[in-house]
Amino acid sequence: MNEVNKTLYIPLYGKSFVSRKDIILHDAKAEEIWAKEGFELKGKSKSKWLAYNMAMRARVFDDWTDQMLKNNPDAIVLHIGCGLDSRCLRVKQPYSCWYDCDFPDVLEVRRQYYQESSSYHMMELDATDTEKIDQLPEGNTVIVVLEGISMYLTNDQLKALIASLRQKYLYVHVLLDVYTQFGARASEKKNPINDVGVTKVYGVDDIDAICEGTGVMKTAEHSFTPKHLIDELKPVERGFFKMLFTGKTYGRIYRLFELKSI
Repeated sequence: MNEVNKTLYIPLYGKSFVSRKDIILHDAKAEEIWAKEGFELKGKSKSKWLAYNMAMRARVFDDWTDQMLKNNPDAIVLHIGCGLDSRCLRVKQPYSCWYDCDFPDVLEVRRQYYQESSSYHMMELDATDTEKIDQLPEGNTVIVVLEGISMYLTNDQLKALIASLRQKYLYVHVLLDVYTQFGARASEKKNPINDVGVTKVYGVDDIDAICEGTGVMKTAEHSFTPKHLIDELKPVERGFFKMLFTGKTYGRIYRLFELKSI
């Protein structure tokens, strides 16, 4: 598994960590996989504060996916860069067609823990290979989860991915997290992903420019760390967590956008 693919273990650890604590995110599958596949993390990767942050991010994506499925029960769900994540099990709303997509070596591990069915599928997909989007199933509406992936794509690659999804589907709903340019520069020197060998990431300062000409527009910006999730932490932990992962400083580094077709 290459360095970029190894980054999937950082959020996996975070989700298993909070799940064992019975807060924020209940993820028995993450606990199971980490127990078998996990390794000793170094530096910030094993920080409980980062674990809380990763779990809250996942929970926000879960809740958004649930809401989108409630509004669009017949939609195709497309999770690009799924890693070993168990969102397909965590969502509460039923779905008729879910595709978890990643690189072949990631899916090789994933298939040891997940079984395909009439409604759940795994597919090899490189986010930079937009021609592969044509091989996805036909449909009118797609719910696209881009969690922890945009920072490994150039702005041109991200724009091409969004445009290809819009060309394939009439109604597109996307949630994606992005580093800012400042956040990307800072991350090259000081980021948990450095602990698994990744040193190059990309940032987005103008999400509207990414959307321009793709047939998709920004509709909202969300918080990674909503108050109701922070409140699940112990009172003595909340203040320090807020200092690290909320406020204007954090917003200068990392942002979460919702997009939809025009």
